[in-house]
Amino acid sequence: MLPVNTLHPVRKPMYVTYGLIAVNALVFLWQLTLPPTELYRSYMALALVPCQVASSGLNGEVVLDTLRSLFMHGGWIHLAGNMTFLWIFGRNVEEYFGHIRFLVLYLVWGALAAAAQVVVTSNQCIPNIGASGAIAGVLGSYLILYPGTRIRVLIIWFRFFPRFYHIPALVVLGYWFILQLFNGLLALNTEMLGGVGYFAHIGGFIGGLVLAFIYTMFNPPPRRVTYVD
Repeated sequence: MLPVNTLHPVRKPMYVTYGLIAVNALVFLWQLTLPPTELYRSYMALALVPCQVASSGLNGEVVLDTLRSLFMHGGWIHLAGNMTFLWIFGRNVEEYFGHIRFLVLYLVWGALAAAAQVVVTSNQCIPNIGASGAIAGVLGSYLILYPGTRIRVLIIWFRFFPRFYHIPALVVLGYWFILQLFNGLLALNTEMLGGVGYFAHIGGFIGGLVLAFIYTMFNPPPRRVTYVD
């Protein structure tokens, strides 16, 4: 089930979402200029490494590493997947929260995601890179703000029969989160946590749920599309 776009309209340009996509793309282009060995050294020096956090504790360098990690990616597919999800869901979330609040929340969700991954993998010296933890926060907030909004998704049946469906965000994002939980617990039990930061996804998503829920307790809910079937 691959999300393609949301059917909820975006009424004006969402500059922070577009800016985040642009910055991620520029950082990745810089990464492409580095030879593999130098690139790996850059990951170790600039990105968040759980075992280093466990040994040094929280300090200014860890905060900077966390921030830089949100804009580094491991390949074209990694970058394209994250930016697609940010483009699909980030614009509606930014429209509701406003540009500045959305940017602050995006960084907070990224930090919560990184903290969750570090807690679970504190004995590993594998650099944590990618925007997926922060984007998971965007998804969690979207679930609170627009649970009934239809998401256009592509489903390929038996590998040969692609079809598009309009499915409520509650189903699409709920399925995504359950998949992260399942894969995270499976990786935890098999001690194969390297490769994908499932617990960053889980931590970011829960952070998005909680902060969006608290915000809507004191502010009007967003305008939602009414569907007539």
